[in-house]
Amino acid sequence: MARTPPPFAAFEWKIAWRYLRARRAEGGVSVMTWISLIGITLAVFALIATLAVRSGFRSEFVGTILGANAHVTVYSAGELDEQGRVDRTIVDYDGMTRRIGQVPGVQRAAPLVKGQVLITNRDRSSGVEVFGIRQDDLFSLPGIAQSDQAYGDLSRFEDGIAIGSGVARAIGATVGDRVKLTSPNGVKTAFGTSPRVNAYEVVYVFSAGRYDIDRTRVYLPFAEAQSFFNREGVADEIEVMVDSPEDLNPLLIPILEAAGERSQIWTWQDASGGFLRALEVEDNVMFIILSILVLIAAMNIVSGLIMLVKNKGRDIGILRTIGLSEGSVLRVFFICGAFTGILGTTMGVILGCLFALYIDPIFSFVNFVMGGGVWDPAIRGIYALPAELHLSDVLKAIGLSLGLSFFVTYFPARRAARLNPVEALRYE
Repeated sequence: MARTPPPFAAFEWKIAWRYLRARRAEGGVSVMTWISLIGITLAVFALIATLAVRSGFRSEFVGTILGANAHVTVYSAGELDEQGRVDRTIVDYDGMTRRIGQVPGVQRAAPLVKGQVLITNRDRSSGVEVFGIRQDDLFSLPGIAQSDQAYGDLSRFEDGIAIGSGVARAIGATVGDRVKLTSPNGVKTAFGTSPRVNAYEVVYVFSAGRYDIDRTRVYLPFAEAQSFFNREGVADEIEVMVDSPEDLNPLLIPILEAAGERSQIWTWQDASGGFLRALEVEDNVMFIILSILVLIAAMNIVSGLIMLVKNKGRDIGILRTIGLSEGSVLRVFFICGAFTGILGTTMGVILGCLFALYIDPIFSFVNFVMGGGVWDPAIRGIYALPAELHLSDVLKAIGLSLGLSFFVTYFPARRAARLNPVEALRYE
């Protein structure tokens, strides 16, 4: 009794390979197969490139937020003062800072004084937000103290101010210049409140990686900020940095309890939650759109395989006559179609990974060809197009492409397997 050969036996691969190598005049690979191969390659490339840019953009956006902003901000719910206005300042800021800093998972806590002023250098002015902070606490902000594009001497912070690179460009200032800060809520006199104007030396210019931060932020020594904004003996809020900023929820209640009564908190996720949710929605929509592109490219495999089955009708009849089973014929043509999907996916993965790894020179070339100005940081917030290649994204693209390719290949292969050998050889 003859033994049934196992699925995907060597002869099935050999027959499929002969069909794929055959010239078009012999009924081999059609133009549609080449089109489907190119289509799958480009679709997988676009999918991996988009996923890499998406991951890089989110990582860059979150990194710049966490590098220059508090992970958690603690502030007071406020009490009514003598004039009936709500006073939200924190009197016992040192005690609150110490208690919050002792919470497990908290890296550090620092009091801040904040205010909006007009900064002037000679005849150029700009509105900025001033952060009053202690020098040691400023050194612990990686986006400020460890900025690659910063210049100046941050150790001299107590003798002057630190300004963002965007602020420096706006007012034409550099390290060593003396700039004026003007606050509308200044000196209180018998005739009312007059603006306060103080001059400070620029000792440090930083670039936090976010256009909106670099364009609006100025750091002033904490004690000087208290005097400048009439906050003697108080702070506006407590800036808290934690070990795991992406997983804040377990720390919120302990931080709130350590802060004491009438304290409230505001996290970086609350501040940027709308943008992060918009990114997530955009990611899902883009993945669906690109998945449809992969499906369209895979559908071309059906056209090419149907043409191959039609051209090989006589061969199918002969193979069935000499004893090949329906399963063997199905697997032969399945291999023909699946090979296109595998080859196209492989080429697309290679191109997509190369794009993600060499995105900087590619982007520089595109920017040069377009004459510059392709990427506007004022609109996008960050200064360059980032990309991060993650194995999960590559596997997701591979799984989607191969899954769709194998799925659509099955149906024309099944049609070839069910072809009646008598009908196939009737007119031969």
